[in-house]
Amino acid sequence: MMDRIREGSTGLAVKIILGLIIFSFVFAGVGSYLVGGSQPIAAKVGEREITRNEFEQVYQNERNRMQSQLGDYFSALLGDPAYVEQFRKSVLDRMVNDALLDNQAQDLGLRVSDEQIRQAILSMPQFQKDGKFDEEIYNIALRRAGFSSDSFAEYLRQDLVRNQLMLALESTEFTLPSEVNAQNALETQQREIRTITLNTAEFAQKAAVSEEEVKEFYNANQQQFVRPEQVKVAYIELSGASLKAQAPISDDEVKEYYQANQDKYSTQEKREVSHILINGDEADAEAVLARLDAGEDFAAVAKDASQDIPTAKEGGSLGWIERGVIDPEFEDAAFQLVNVGDHSGVVKSAFGYHIIQLTGVEKPTTKPLAEVSAEIKAFLVDEHAADAFYSLQTELAEKAFESPDSLDDAAEAVNVKIITTDFFSQVDAPEALSSQAVLQAIYSAEVKEDGLNSDVIEISPEHIIVVRVEDVRDEAVLPLEDVKQNVVARLSQSKGEQKALELAQGVIAALNKGETNYLADNELNFTEARMITRADELANDVYRLQKPEQGTSTYAQVMDRQDNHVIVALDGVLELGNDAMIEQVATRLLRTQTQQDLTATLDTLKANSDISYPLLEQ
Repeated sequence: MMDRIREGSTGLAVKIILGLIIFSFVFAGVGSYLVGGSQPIAAKVGEREITRNEFEQVYQNERNRMQSQLGDYFSALLGDPAYVEQFRKSVLDRMVNDALLDNQAQDLGLRVSDEQIRQAILSMPQFQKDGKFDEEIYNIALRRAGFSSDSFAEYLRQDLVRNQLMLALESTEFTLPSEVNAQNALETQQREIRTITLNTAEFAQKAAVSEEEVKEFYNANQQQFVRPEQVKVAYIELSGASLKAQAPISDDEVKEYYQANQDKYSTQEKREVSHILINGDEADAEAVLARLDAGEDFAAVAKDASQDIPTAKEGGSLGWIERGVIDPEFEDAAFQLVNVGDHSGVVKSAFGYHIIQLTGVEKPTTKPLAEVSAEIKAFLVDEHAADAFYSLQTELAEKAFESPDSLDDAAEAVNVKIITTDFFSQVDAPEALSSQAVLQAIYSAEVKEDGLNSDVIEISPEHIIVVRVEDVRDEAVLPLEDVKQNVVARLSQSKGEQKALELAQGVIAALNKGETNYLADNELNFTEARMITRADELANDVYRLQKPEQGTSTYAQVMDRQDNHVIVALDGVLELGNDAMIEQVATRLLRTQTQQDLTATLDTLKANSDISYPLLEQ
């Protein structure tokens, strides 16, 4: 397994994982993930401490990601304190799992070399322009994510080592044909059903609710009608994006930058090369060189003698190379060759002994200014806006501190308007104030009770805010007249659901006795029979029902996605199987088993590790 683990660190799978996971995670603002110092602890795994700042940054990133994917639906979920608590715990649990895997990888002695880190960075599309690594893009991306080149390399090393462990688990799992066939039969099974939908909303509309019932429900459930403590907030928001319009760039500036940085818009010389690799003694390589010097064809000798099997089949071809991406000794020899068709002497590298042939040369080229002008202008706008942002950030911090009882001076200093909200609570804060860091500042004693300006709070890279509390409204039970409509709606819904449920149970009881007239008496009719698959909205409940005997039906009451009661008649089960699905089913089954292996591994590591959650114990 150790060999598999070590081989996995340079595989394509790791690069794909890094491309799809790490950068959606890191460059949304996880720069502080590597920051240490004496900070409050969110969790501790052995000797590894996860600080509160680390957790809050990762939590905010995950929250932003979910918000972008689910929109208003996720916003509604965040209105439930229980969901927010569960969501925060799931993020912390994931960070603890990563720490456990890191510790295990360290115990196994897994390592990633500096050269592997370098090659991984060079191959990442996030740092490339026109398919090539671009140092300028790399530096900007790291700066905005809060990384130095060293800290990012260390973060990447940690993730690559962790993925060695993950790939080892995957490579040791397998599936049996019988398992795949059984799973295929289950997944492709279809069921024949008829349904009667009892619309809960219609029953609710017909429900009669008395004044006495309204008062009784309100008095018994006043805790459900408590308005939480609310605050009215004034704030100043400053972002680098908003400053771009204030950073006009002239054509002369573009031209000046182009002339000073032409190397960025020039391609390096490329060389197409082939090689013969000998892993044995230098004498063996000299013998092969002698054959070439005697006039034998390079491609034929490569196929016969090279020990680099993949390239040997292609006559030793390595394709096009440029400086800075391969072994230095190999590179120097390749670029010293003068004419196409020339071959080198024996060249020693970390991989063995090479003989290199030059098969093609592509001279360097420089893109004209007209072609890159828009790109340069966009870059300079970003740079000027970033410079202006950091300058104004300092000014904002100073003014907010010097005049702590008002935002007026701070707003004037950075030329932005003060925004004032209506009253809100922690569960329905405006989007601009909804991050945990901002809410923490708003509800701190200095801001809420003493009426002072907050410190400058970073929402995301180059996006900051300063808040102050203008007014506070205490928690209170809302009067009946304010919530009466809500009470009536709840009672009507409850009565409607109960009525629909009783009718559904009555229908099923009658059908099980063979009393079909019950349907007519209640003016109910089943739909035409239809076949459903596991993708149907009723599938979770229908596929749990017992298979009916021939000529009979199985009846049950289920709920649809609109919370309506549905009476289901299961008339038959069709076993299909689909040979075209075998490969997909095998892949899913393997993925499931791999996930089970990972879960079992984590459970074992947790059982043998000292883990504490100071954040959850507060």
